[in-house]
Amino acid sequence: MRRRNLLAGLVTATVTWPLLAHAQQAAMPVVGFLGTTSAGTQPYLAAFRQGLSETGYVEGQNVLIEYRWAEDQYNRLPALAADLIGDHVNVIATLFTFPAALAAKATTSTIPIVFSVGDDPVKHGLVASLSRPGGNATGINFFSSEVTAKRLGFLRELLPKARRIAVLVNPTNVEISESTVKDVNAAADPLALQVEVLNASNGNEIDAAFTTLVSHRADGLLVGANALFVSRRVQIAILAARHMVPTIYTIGDYAEAGGLISYGTDVEDSLRQQGVYVGRILKGTKPTDLPVVQSTKFKLVINLRTAKALGLEISPTLLSRADEVIE
Repeated sequence: MRRRNLLAGLVTATVTWPLLAHAQQAAMPVVGFLGTTSAGTQPYLAAFRQGLSETGYVEGQNVLIEYRWAEDQYNRLPALAADLIGDHVNVIATLFTFPAALAAKATTSTIPIVFSVGDDPVKHGLVASLSRPGGNATGINFFSSEVTAKRLGFLRELLPKARRIAVLVNPTNVEISESTVKDVNAAADPLALQVEVLNASNGNEIDAAFTTLVSHRADGLLVGANALFVSRRVQIAILAARHMVPTIYTIGDYAEAGGLISYGTDVEDSLRQQGVYVGRILKGTKPTDLPVVQSTKFKLVINLRTAKALGLEISPTLLSRADEVIE
C-alpha cells in the first residue's frame, strides 16, 4: 500500500512539476524587444540588460525577453510588432531606429513602449513633449542626428583643403536620411563644401556607394546615423581604409572597428538607461510619468592607427579634445 502511494506521488509530481514550472515562467513579466537588425548588437543588448538588472530584473530569472529582428527589412516591422503584442508582452523596447518605434506605436496604444532613437521624438510624433510624453511611449534620445553639423566640422578640421564631401544614408529610414541630408547641406554651405548623397540599404549597396564615392573623387565621407550601418561598421571601416577615404562616424564603435574618427553620444550608456526605464515600467511606473531622457555623454574618438595608414596628421589641438585615442 505504501509502495502504491509512493508511485502515485511520483506520477503526480512528474505530471505537475512541468506545469508548475511553466506557470512560474508564464508568471514572469515579458519584454518584447524590436530591432531592425540583430548583427553586431551584442554590446548594446548587454547594456540594456545591465539597466534592467539595476532595477532588479535579470533575464531568464525573473523576466523574459522576446526578441524580434527585421534583419534590415523595415517593411517587416509592423508585423513583428503585432507578433509581440500577440505574445502578450508587458512592455516593448525598440532599438535605435524610428521605424521600429513608429511601428510599435502604430500597433498598440496601451502596451508601454520604451524607445531609443537618434532624433527628436516630438518632431516624429512619438511623444507629445520631452518632459511630459503622454500616451504609452517614452524613451531615450541620443542626439545622433542633432550633432551632424559638428561631425562635418571635425571632418573639415581633418581635411582643410577638402572641397567635396559625400554623406552615406539609408533611404529606407526616410525620416533620418532626410534630416541628415538637410543638416549636412546646411552645415556645408558656410564651409564652401559640395555634398554628394550616397544611398545604401544593404551590404551590396554599401560596396556600390564606395565605388561611386571613389569614382567621383570625394575628399571625405560622413556616415549618417542608421542601425544598418552600425551593424556593418567593420565592412564600412574596411572599405574606407581600402579606398583611402577619410571618414567620420556617429559612435565610437566605428573607430574601435578601425574607423578614423567618430563623434556622438555614449550609445551603450543610453541603452543602459533604456533598460532602467523598462524595469521601472515593469514595477508599475507609467510611461507618461517618465520624461524622455536626453543623453549628455558625448565622445570624440580618434583612431591614430587609421590616421597614419591614411597619411593624415592629426593636429595636437584636435587630439587634446578627444575623449579616447586609439593608438
